[in-house]
Amino acid sequence: MPAEWMPGATRLDVGGHAPTDGGPPKAIGHITWDENTTPARPLDLVPYENLQSWFGRNPSGIPSAPHILWDPFTGRFTQFLPASSRSKSLADKAGGTRTNRAGAVVIQVEALFFPYCRVNGVVYARLVDTPCKGWPALLAWIRSWGVPDRWPMGRPTDFTSRRNEEIWEEEAGWYAHAHVPENHHQDPGSWPGFATEEAPDLDATQAKQLAELHKALVPYMGWQYKGNGKVDAWAQVGIAANQSTAAVKAISAVGSKVDGLKTAALTDAQVAMIADKVAAHPALAERIAELVADKLAARLTD
Repeated sequence: MPAEWMPGATRLDVGGHAPTDGGPPKAIGHITWDENTTPARPLDLVPYENLQSWFGRNPSGIPSAPHILWDPFTGRFTQFLPASSRSKSLADKAGGTRTNRAGAVVIQVEALFFPYCRVNGVVYARLVDTPCKGWPALLAWIRSWGVPDRWPMGRPTDFTSRRNEEIWEEEAGWYAHAHVPENHHQDPGSWPGFATEEAPDLDATQAKQLAELHKALVPYMGWQYKGNGKVDAWAQVGIAANQSTAAVKAISAVGSKVDGLKTAALTDAQVAMIADKVAAHPALAERIAELVADKLAARLTD
């Protein structure tokens, strides 16, 4: 039996537990969105304790408490309801799908974040730009409740709403608040990846581009999409991206770790060819960099 209360989370039970309706298990990603900001007008992040108190103790906030409040900057968690209970974080119109109950579990996560929040002098435009501390532990706990690593309506990459009640009712997985029927919110805008071995977070176009890059590199490096040990496709793509001026900014945070890995020697011509291939698809380069960072972080902590 999975744990009703997430290990390591502060427990602040708001009561009012009620069962879900059964069906495909789901998890919902929200951001607290406490302030409206712009790139020219960033604001300091609202203290975690404010939201903890709002959802856990304030009579106005308790009725909308999620299961989990997550601070992606520190890795702190507070849980307000057991996993098997519905929460009331989603709008639920009378007579339609019971949004908060539409699954064996409907685990709702509020990430402490708003676009262009400022933490220790650094401004963060997207949730995925934050350290996302604690995400592996949160993901593991939600997986234990049978929620698969997939986004039936696509991983959120912006604040576009995409809603389909048939998919919502029939398919298990992760949903953005922007995907839920009967709701009008557009959050979370982005969400960290699953970092699984098969990299499901590449869309079809990016997967095709990666395959083309793989084909181009084989004559020089002979790597495979998923290799053994610490020298595999992920490491080699990380090195290639690191040597590409188009991807330097995206992977600078992992450069020091990549430098420590054993890699194949490349000629200047080969480096230039790889750089051109990566630079031709800036969005792909950025996505690869995010996945490489996840992969390398996991390997380097083994």
